[in-house]
This record gives sequence, C-alpha cells and structure tokens, in this order.
Amino acid sequence: MNKLAVSAFCVCMLAAPAWAQSDDAAVPAQVAADVAAQAEPEQIHVVAQRPGPGMWKVSKGEHVLWVFGMYGPVPKNMQWRSHEVENVIRNSQEYLLPPTASAKPGFFKYVTLLPSLIGVRKNPDGATLRDVMPAEDYAHWTTLKAKYLPDNDDVERERPIFAAQVLSNAARKQAGLVDSRVLREQLLELVKKAKLKETSSTVVLPMDNARAMLKNFKKSTLGDAACLAHTMATLEQDIEAASQRANAWAKGDLDEMRKLDFATREEACFGALMSSAAFDAEPEFKNMKARAEALWIASAERALDANASTFAILRVDEIFDPKGVVAALAAKGYTVEQPD
Repeated sequence: MNKLAVSAFCVCMLAAPAWAQSDDAAVPAQVAADVAAQAEPEQIHVVAQRPGPGMWKVSKGEHVLWVFGMYGPVPKNMQWRSHEVENVIRNSQEYLLPPTASAKPGFFKYVTLLPSLIGVRKNPDGATLRDVMPAEDYAHWTTLKAKYLPDNDDVERERPIFAAQVLSNAARKQAGLVDSRVLREQLLELVKKAKLKETSSTVVLPMDNARAMLKNFKKSTLGDAACLAHTMATLEQDIEAASQRANAWAKGDLDEMRKLDFATREEACFGALMSSAAFDAEPEFKNMKARAEALWIASAERALDANASTFAILRVDEIFDPKGVVAALAAKGYTVEQPD
C-alpha cells in the first residue's frame, strides 16, 4: 500500500473533477455509437513549439492576480513556451497553490488504517460492473474494455467511478497522451527559482473516525454508473480531438476550451461520490470542496491587498465555473479579464 494512501483517498474526492474532465481522464455524456469496428487511434502529436496559453487577470487597482489555466491531457512530446508566464512569475511576490484537501494521520494511526483501506475501490458485496450498470451501458463497456483494457480483469469489480478513471487513462496512454503533470512541474520550477512565497489553501480533514467512515464507504453504493456512462459516451471522440484541444489550450483559444462540458461530468462523477451515505456523519468531508475554495478566495484577497503581482494555477474548468473561485472574486467587485 502506498504511504500516501490515506491522504490519497481523501484528496481523490476533491480531485475527482480533475480526472473527470477530458483533461485528466473522463469525458461528458451523450449517446454513444457502437465502436467495435473503429480502428486503433493514431498516436497524437503536436508539431512546433507553441507560444503558450494566456492567463486570466484579476485586479484591484494596481494590484494583479494572474491565474494560469491548467489543461490536460496533452500529447506526450508537446512543447510550449510562454515568455509572458515566465515574466509574470519572475515579477510576482507570491504563488497561490490550488485549493485541495489533505489528511495527515500520525504514523501509528496510519498503520491501523491500512486494513480498512483494502477494497475501498471495489463495489460492495462483491458486485461487478455487470451488476451495477444498465445492460446497454455494460455492453458498451465490454467493447471499450476489449480495446483498451484487454488484460485487466480486476477492473470488473471496481466501482464505476474508478473504472472510468482506469479506462480513460488506458485510452490516453494508447493515443500517446499524458496528463498535465509535466507542465505543472515546469511552472513550479519557475516558482521556486523566483523564490516566491507559497500559500496553500488546504483543508485538513479529521481522521478520528476514519476507520468507521472507510468501513461505511465500502458498504455504500454511490449511484456512479452515470459517471462511467458519461466517460464512455465521448471517450474516443475526445481522444481524437485531443490534439486540436491541446493546441487550442497552448494558443489560448477559449472558444474551443469552452466546448468541454465540465459541469455535466462533475455532477455525474464528483456529485455521486459526495452524495454517498458514508459521509453523512462527516460534514467536514461533505463540504471540503467549498471549504477549500473559501480558503483560496480568502488567500487571493489577502494577496491582492499585499502584492503588486501574485501568480496562481487553477484548472480551466475551475476558472470557467460560474460558481467557482474566479467568478466569486468577480462577484466581490474585483476586475476579471480573460486572455486575449
């Protein structure tokens, strides 16, 4: 078991929208055609170096918060460079980390929780995907599994929300796509080089009742079959369009980015996860996303008061979200300008 397993379980609930967008895994819902006869996807490449995506500008008088919109997946060997982003980082005083959640149990508590974590990804009562999915959706699943996961039989016992992640990862890998981790690492190297003050907006989750919560989670159904259905519906269409969208992101083409249906995906995947009865007795888990976002907004306001320039990284779906943190700053009277 990975040493970070406990924290990973908790953070996955906040990070679910990240892999539930076509960036880092799943995709939106529409009725899918039979894909049995389709050919293997070609490896996707982006040729030539791109100038780099634009940044959102949040301002209060002369003080500015620059928000970089992170996007993925991207072609494996994609190169982009933005002198504008490097210049902003170099001339900023503070870096705001994305909102997140974390659990930090002590060593002995971590050891006692390990047995409870085993099987947390599995369907309750030994159920398989055939048992929890509508027949039509399961037929679609078997076609895609044969194509992208021919040797992975264990996935049949995983909850649909996790099966969606496994399927998307396999399809991306087969098409030569990777997540945005490499891009984030490049930006963080620039942040460290510039010696910016780093401010986190992390909700620390209580672990006092973690054993009982994990036990309840393993027994609870999530109603997450729709998450896998959404993932499958346009998986291959999105894979085929990944090169175009990655190029659009690298050029700052907002119109193309807005075509992604982030809200539907989040409702089907993250919404199903957070509605689980396992968290009914743990309100701090239920509202951790809102709490983390509130921390980030407070940090952004303090930074806008104190700094001439502040740099932040958010996923593009968080920036586009009409109920997200950037929209909240606009509602508070800050000026928000999207990239040209």
